Amino acid sequence: MKAPARLQTLLDEGLIDAVLRQLKSGKEADVFVVRCGDEVRAAKIYKEATNRSFRQAVDYTENRKVKNSRQARAMAKGTKYGRQQQEAAWQSAEVDALYRLAGAGVRVPKPYNFFEGVLLMELVADANGEAAPRLNDLPFTAEAARGHHATLIREVVRMLCAGVVHGDLSEFNILLAADGPVIIDLPQAVDAAGNNHAPRMLMRDVDNLRHFFGRSAPELLATQYGPELWDLYAAGMLHPDTPLTGRYERKPGAVDLSGVLREIEDARLDEAARVLRLG
Repeated sequence: MKAPARLQTLLDEGLIDAVLRQLKSGKEADVFVVRCGDEVRAAKIYKEATNRSFRQAVDYTENRKVKNSRQARAMAKGTKYGRQQQEAAWQSAEVDALYRLAGAGVRVPKPYNFFEGVLLMELVADANGEAAPRLNDLPFTAEAARGHHATLIREVVRMLCAGVVHGDLSEFNILLAADGPVIIDLPQAVDAAGNNHAPRMLMRDVDNLRHFFGRSAPELLATQYGPELWDLYAAGMLHPDTPLTGRYERKPGAVDLSGVLREIEDARLDEAARVLRLG
């Protein structure tokens, strides 16, 4: 196929040898299957952030570092240069998270290179060598749902131990490879210790897994891994092999963290809807 202009640069630089086909087109990025030597990989081309509002992104970008004060001022003012820097920071956040998580043994696509707004990474494949499907596109038995849920909770633990919260984890950004689930799409990943919204995002990530797999294995709906994980993490007691129960009992006099976070999120969504109506 004819290479898109953004991939032609990588062809010219010898970073890829051929563009085989388009795999996915989304609001934030297009993904192509490319050949690099004897290997088939994925090339993710980031789009301009015309479909992502600052109001939505600000929770994720809280406390992210920028190179210098000029960039920080421009981003705060919303100038053209500032928007360009904000988009570059958004893209590099996924690249940084992938390298960090892959190094920690988390099941994410292996990153190979990031050049001119294009991320080269492992193509996650199924048992037939084809691009792996999303969880949302597959049916599951109760046994399979329990197994995949357990695997993904352990991956969330590994991510949290590496200091990262996915921030948008759901059945739509988890692929089922030949050897199990693989987590993708991390531009909104946040620093667990440096972002005040991290606890709420972790609760939402875990709740999404619980609700999805709970359709096939209803007993999972009663689990409470989110608050259990955050309590262990906040206390410095969470490790990749920490035993988990899926149960959580609030200590007498303690704040119901998950409840408070849900109330905050509901209020935020109500306010966003009000602003949209006024606009």
